[in-house]
Amino acid sequence: MAYAYWRSRKQREGLGELWERENYGYNKGNVASHANYLDIGLGQRNCRATFDLFFRKSPFQGEFTIFCGLEDCLRFLYHFKYDDDGDNLGHYLDIAYLKSVMGDVDPGFFEYLSTLDASEVTVYAVPEGSAVFPRVPLLRVDGPLPVVQLLETTLLTLVNFARWAQILASETNSMNTMHVVPRRIVAKMTADVNLYSFEQLIVFTILLVATNAARFRLAAGPAAHMLEFGLRRSQGPDGGLTASKYCYIGGFNGTSNVLAGKLYDIPIAGTHAHSFVSSFASIDDTPNQKLPYADKTEVCENFGHLVRQIYQELSAVWPDSPAESHLHTNSTELGAFTAYALAFPTKFLALVDTYDTLHSGVPNFLVVALALCKLGYTPFGIRLDSGDLAYQSIESRNYIQWTAERFNEPKLNNAMIVASNDINEDTLNSLTQQGHKIDSFGVGTHLVTCQAQPALGAVYKIVELDGIPCMKLSAEVGKVTIPGRKLCYRLHGKDSAPICDVLLREHEQPPVEDKPFLCRHPFQEQKRAHVRPRKVTSLLQLYWDNGKLAQRLPTIHELKATVAEQVSLLRADHKRRLNPTPYKVSVSSSLYTYIHDLWLEHAPIGELS
Repeated sequence: MAYAYWRSRKQREGLGELWERENYGYNKGNVASHANYLDIGLGQRNCRATFDLFFRKSPFQGEFTIFCGLEDCLRFLYHFKYDDDGDNLGHYLDIAYLKSVMGDVDPGFFEYLSTLDASEVTVYAVPEGSAVFPRVPLLRVDGPLPVVQLLETTLLTLVNFARWAQILASETNSMNTMHVVPRRIVAKMTADVNLYSFEQLIVFTILLVATNAARFRLAAGPAAHMLEFGLRRSQGPDGGLTASKYCYIGGFNGTSNVLAGKLYDIPIAGTHAHSFVSSFASIDDTPNQKLPYADKTEVCENFGHLVRQIYQELSAVWPDSPAESHLHTNSTELGAFTAYALAFPTKFLALVDTYDTLHSGVPNFLVVALALCKLGYTPFGIRLDSGDLAYQSIESRNYIQWTAERFNEPKLNNAMIVASNDINEDTLNSLTQQGHKIDSFGVGTHLVTCQAQPALGAVYKIVELDGIPCMKLSAEVGKVTIPGRKLCYRLHGKDSAPICDVLLREHEQPPVEDKPFLCRHPFQEQKRAHVRPRKVTSLLQLYWDNGKLAQRLPTIHELKATVAEQVSLLRADHKRRLNPTPYKVSVSSSLYTYIHDLWLEHAPIGELS
């Protein structure tokens, strides 16, 4: 597509002048003849275009979406360049590779590609972390037509898949500092972009993951401790980093992904595996059983002996417990728990379902936990990973409370119950209905792969070319685009809750607080209402202006707070899982008339006979 644009003379004006810029590092004498040839042979038309990036329907059968991935898009723009230098990794050079696969193509096109960057691109965007809705432009990208068309695919991937976002993030500091990425990374990024259409690339897996995380948070409730355990199920290591980052932004408390913790300052958490439990034969498998008291004043010389002693004490009274049975637990599991407590006395979280959750795992945890309490430590808790999670959590909490009271160890009541095991949004809602006693959820597969909806129907559509509006018509009204450069405002009611979003033509005056503003459905004439907003928020802000970042970007922790605030402001009926109330995205009266006039102008008139 880029070549087709180039051949049809839609390249940007002043190519020779652009080549003269010193920061491109080209030999001016060698380039001049090419510039003159291109200027004369292809003309000087400066064809500029505006594209809107938006989606048509909110994911997961819901009515809201969380916008994330903006920083990754801006980072890509900063480094956008087709590499023409060598590296020592044996990678194909961008230009050389294209010459080898594109066949009989005018050589001037490759010279043109070597000059492309994002220095003439302007990006307006909704602030990252915002709740967003169908048809609202998330990004408005302005610039030379071939360049902004090429940007389409990578932008969609960085929001939709974010593979390169993680490569860049791992090798650069904050976007605000604009550190230079190694050229081999830029080469790899640009070489992997679809050179015929940037159309498929920007923000939407990120949107899905962040929105999915926000929905999981809603289902679990504000008090639940949410952990992302999805690295093993993610689409590769880079996909795992993306998931960890945007699950945290979407409302999770931590991750098991250590690299994500290092790169993004996300709290990390985890437990041992079933294989750890299976690898022990007894308490004696751990040779060094010394453990200092929590206050460091003394040392327990043989923690294993203390565990055995407490096992006998608990065994003597266990028939009086809620279990109402004698204590017969798996000794190898007890040995593994003892070893883990010796290694992590302040973070003793035991996986209790290797053999039998209620008859072995939980009682063995209680034995080791009581031993830790004797030394002044507070046991962290247990993890349930199979079976009836609601029932097991209720019984486990009963066992813990009974033991804490019987042995006069109130600290034991602080032990958390963590649940995993293929948890999805429906599972969380069901557990709530069953009155579970789970304090924390470890969620993996359904969270990071977005199994409920693995893709978002997002698009990147041209809406204006050289100041002339562009409009796509379709037999499906939902696929008709809204033409022209637009402004977007959010109208708030009482308690700052959003009422609707409204799109305006660029020259229109914005809505005013406490004054009625006519909002219309874009395509249905009878749907209209006067809205008297208590507050008006402008959604589209300038973030990238002619090669430079236009404003400071928030930190990951600020984004997390923004998402929480945005979700809390939405009305409950917009957030409910079953049949949520549709959120209204409307247009001004002027834009409504403009849309329909253009529609009538461009739609062919049928003929009947």
